[in-house]
Amino acid sequence: MSTLDVLSEDEQLVVRTVRDFVDKEVRPVARELEHANTYPEVLIAQMKRLGIFGLAIPTEYGGTPVSTPCFVLVTEELARGWMSLAGAMGGHTVVAKLLLHYGTEQQKRRFLPTMATGETRATIALTEPSGGSDLQALRTVARKDADGGYLINGSKTWITNSRRSALIALLCKTDPEAKPAHRGISILLVEHGPGLTVSRDLPKLGYKGVESCELSFDDHRAPADAVLGGTEGKGFAQMMKGLETGRLQVAARALGVGRAALEDALAYAQERESFGKPIWQHQSIGNYLADMATSLTAARQLTLYAAREAEAGRRVDMEAGMAKLFASETALQIALNAVRIHGGYGYSTEFDVERYFRDAPLMIVGEGTNEIQRNVTASQLVKRGGLDR
Repeated sequence: MSTLDVLSEDEQLVVRTVRDFVDKEVRPVARELEHANTYPEVLIAQMKRLGIFGLAIPTEYGGTPVSTPCFVLVTEELARGWMSLAGAMGGHTVVAKLLLHYGTEQQKRRFLPTMATGETRATIALTEPSGGSDLQALRTVARKDADGGYLINGSKTWITNSRRSALIALLCKTDPEAKPAHRGISILLVEHGPGLTVSRDLPKLGYKGVESCELSFDDHRAPADAVLGGTEGKGFAQMMKGLETGRLQVAARALGVGRAALEDALAYAQERESFGKPIWQHQSIGNYLADMATSLTAARQLTLYAAREAEAGRRVDMEAGMAKLFASETALQIALNAVRIHGGYGYSTEFDVERYFRDAPLMIVGEGTNEIQRNVTASQLVKRGGLDR
């Protein structure tokens, strides 16, 4: 059975359209853009025309909505071409989902139509220099001013697309004294302006082309209606729900990188000969290929399972965490084995497998480290009394 058989005919066409875009437009230029660390302006513009930035937005707001399994497979296709392209729509989609689930009607009508076209790009700002995985320990504070708005002070780091995203879903404390701490946390819908500085682009091992930056807030003012949903103190729970989408997206990115590495390794193993035969016929190389294909297939099925559960409206913090954990670890192992199969050429920048090996670690630490995913899974197993719901 084809992977696409889980989708309707219309959604299968969506995935095939993105696959054609990747094959014809992305793969021929990805290596050059990645090595030059060049922002992919032309490719992003093409993604806008294809409607990729509106895949999580209902038609009433101008989007072209697809199911969660379809979104996962579209993300996989983009990451197969160049993982950074999938990253360019990751946080954007999380913000769209946050607005749909929790935004006021005014917030939805203000932001979603231009987000659907990609005219407005969005990102999330969670991580802080001193906080890491402990989101409740954040220090960015938004205090009410005399006009009822908010003055924001603090800093965020590793914020993807922060120079080019006009809208930032900022996790911050609106009541620093609240006990427990999560009751004082809100999401503010922040736009660029005085007091908000993108201070620097962080140098990275991989994930090139798309910027990851530090943000500094120094009395940056946000209006009173910037609080997502209009009520303070709900931001932590809102963002935990948003991260379910984010972790599915990261899992799908890992699938794309793993698939690209497997495809390149399989092609090379059939072309390259040693001792008078193609190297795939040597048992050690054949075993690598078999294990790579098996683990990738398992990772995709786990990710699609979590996507189907999310589409059914069920809580998937454990399922998305499991998918992200397994798919990312799988992608790193496949990328390493692809380097092994290529031998010395796998270490050369003239072959794409070295890029896959540099990109894969991001999925292990991004959107909550894999250690956090294990913690979430263990706590949910205890809370649910096992795997059965």
